[in-house]
Amino acid sequence: MNAFEIIKTVRLTEKGTRQGEKYNQYTVVADRRASKPEIRQAVQELFKVKVTKVNTLNVRGKVRRKRTLQQGTTNAWKKAIVTLKEGDKIILT
Repeated sequence: MNAFEIIKTVRLTEKGTRQGEKYNQYTVVADRRASKPEIRQAVQELFKVKVTKVNTLNVRGKVRRKRTLQQGTTNAWKKAIVTLKEGDKIILT
């Protein structure tokens, strides 16, 4: 897999913004099959920063209903919290 397949998007949330300011951590959505070293390498390649630590967790899909009695689920995904070296930053707009 290449870097664009491993890192799908960066999550912009209120909690993520505070983590970025306080701990220099950023949350990315990664491919479910990707390992920590692959995620580290992809972030370093895409954003040109030095990654010191990667924490991952699998987020389960939620049960949802849309104007019907039948229910479905949202897709499950992998969250990766990436800690960068002091002084490095990912610019999110």
